[in-house]
Order: sequence, then structure tokens, then C-alpha cells
Amino acid sequence: MPCFFRGIPDPVQVITTIDSGVTFPDSLAVLRAKYESDILAFQTIIRRARSSDEVLRIIRSPGMDKDRRMSLLKMFRRCVSTVCDTEATKKINTISSESLIAAYGHTFKPIDKLKADLLDLSDDKIGALAALIGEYDTRGQSGYVLTGTFFDWFDQRFKGLYSIRGPRGAGRDIELRTIFSDFDGSYPCDFVITPAGQDLPVCIGFARYDSTRGGAQSDDRTGGNANKVDKAKTYALRTGRFIKILFLADGPGLTHRDTWEEACLLDGTWDDRVRVTTLKLAPERVTAAWLTRDAPT
Repeated sequence: MPCFFRGIPDPVQVITTIDSGVTFPDSLAVLRAKYESDILAFQTIIRRARSSDEVLRIIRSPGMDKDRRMSLLKMFRRCVSTVCDTEATKKINTISSESLIAAYGHTFKPIDKLKADLLDLSDDKIGALAALIGEYDTRGQSGYVLTGTFFDWFDQRFKGLYSIRGPRGAGRDIELRTIFSDFDGSYPCDFVITPAGQDLPVCIGFARYDSTRGGAQSDDRTGGNANKVDKAKTYALRTGRFIKILFLADGPGLTHRDTWEEACLLDGTWDDRVRVTTLKLAPERVTAAWLTRDAPT
């Protein structure tokens, strides 16, 4: 099957840009208002602590509000130890504070230095710290908008014919093994498409909005998406299941040469069971004819 994407002369014309951020300097006031109380709480913890180890223990104590804890852990990483990844330190039920201290305690800034640096912050430094810990607050928001917009379009376009389900915002992915009990291993999907009134999907989907993309990140994405196709194809050939794969990709990052090339390599593969689309191309790429083609009757 010829690659549809390969024939697009100007990729910029088929993408949708989603701006979910606030530009500088307006972002400073927004982030300061959001995080100033957390910064004051961080100072209070430092003031009462006898060691940097104790600072971490207090932050990770079960009684700490979970949203405040995340802000405090971000500050701990920025101000005390840059090796303490918040994805690990936030797991208070599975990773103990003592194990973190044993592994990384030698990198903690001494408490006396910490108190000297942070207990008397100027307004400018409070604003700067708020900007640092809120740097990635809008990460993922554009992807949520992309998925929600696509779901709305799909529901309107295929009402009564097909249904689409999956998280519209932050939420748990759909594991393929929860749909096909004979599927082995982990295979998280962003959405699945099923004929109206049926449970088994005819199409599994993945959505990604890229504000920017290139280099090693794009290399990882290429390998990951190709692996998704290979795993689905292997399963379908083994079981006789009918599965199609849709990659919903959009954003300026899609137009980068290596990322666009990935879309071209994927689109139309597996006898056109794999398609790539953007929001603008969806009416042409996601059709009832494609969803039903080769489907068992």
C-alpha cells in the first residue's frame, strides 16, 4: 500500500497547533501565586529540621497532603539533591525514605547550608523558585486536548456505527490483555474503537502531541511505535484476531524530519492495517470503509 504521508508536500499544512502554556513574564505571576504557600511550607520544614535527611522524612510522611508533597519534592530535588527524582520519591508506599537516604544521602546539601540558602529568600528568588518547580506544569495538557478533540470528532462522525473509549485527560491506559484475555504481556493503548453494541475492538490507537521532537527522543519513539505494530501483528497472526492500529500524531514536533519519516514508515504498513493521522487528516484517514475493510463477518 503506498504511503499516504509520503505524498504530503508540506507537513506544516496538516498539523494542528495547541497552545496550552502561558508566556513569560506572565507565567511568573501565575506560578508564584500557585506555589508561594508551598515555598513557605518548605522553609518551615527546613527551619525545624536538624538534618537534610529529616527534611525528606517530613516531606514523605503519610500525613502530608499529597499535592503539597509533590511541590515539596520538586523543591527538594531543586534545592537539596538533584539526583532525587520525584517519580521515585513520590512513591511513599513502595520506596522507604531510609532506602533513599542510604542511596542518595551523600548528595544532600548540608542542613546548615540549606538554611543559609533558603530561610531568607528575596521576592525575586521566591519567584525564581516558583518558576523552577512549575516549569513542567503544562506538560501533557496539549495531548489531553488532542485526544478530547479527536474523541468529540469521532463520536459525531460515527454515531451509531462505532464507539471510541479511553481516557480523555490524565488517566490509566487501556491494557490490551484486559480486552483479549489471551494476550500476553503489557500493551497499553490510549484508545480502542469498537463497533456499536460490541465489546471487542476493531482498532487500537495511540495519541501523541509533540510540541517539539527530534534527535534521541525521536529515535526512541520510532522504535517504540514499530514495536507496537510488531507485537500486535504477532498476536493477530497467532490468534486470528482482527486488529487495526491508528496512530494519532500532531503538533509542530511531527514535522521534524526524523519524526515525519517515522510517520511515513508506519503509515500503510501491514497491508494498510496501520494508519497515521493528524486531526486535520482524520476525515480522510479514519473512515468506516477502512475500519470495516477485511473485518470478519
